[in-house]
Amino acid sequence: MADNKYLVGVFDDEDEVLHAVGEVRHSGVKIHEVYTPFAIHGLDRALGYDRPRMGIAAFLFGITGTCCALLLTFWTMGIDWPINVGGKNFFPWPTNVPIIFELTVLLASFGMSFTFFVMEGMGPTAKPVIFDVRSTDDKFIMAIDLSKNKLSELEITDILKESGASEVNVKEV
Repeated sequence: MADNKYLVGVFDDEDEVLHAVGEVRHSGVKIHEVYTPFAIHGLDRALGYDRPRMGIAAFLFGITGTCCALLLTFWTMGIDWPINVGGKNFFPWPTNVPIIFELTVLLASFGMSFTFFVMEGMGPTAKPVIFDVRSTDDKFIMAIDLSKNKLSELEITDILKESGASEVNVKEV
């Protein structure tokens, strides 16, 4: 049996859904999520999302990559296998810059990818909830969790219709 009951509003245009998000939130309805076939500029602000913190994770993973690369190059060229070539330094800084840069980028990109998948719950065993299959083609879907709203189903349906929804459906997930 289904656990939650969602009201799904289907919109035809990105401007309509962006305007509708503001109207629906202004009327006191909590929106679960808006699904779009492509990114809409300003939708995250309209939904009231905070600024993403992925940059912090990227910086931390990048610093980790830089430190690991410095340690790797220093250890291999200065301690583990020092080779004296013409009396040059055991740890030549300019020759290690490409290695340090590449390891920084590698750890930052893998770390950000891993962090994104973990934070969004997109692991190998995750099963996505698809409210309407047309959301990947040409429709814009607004899902509203009825258990988290004080207004009734009919009131929210009227708000969605007034804000430009072409159809409103009920989906149990």
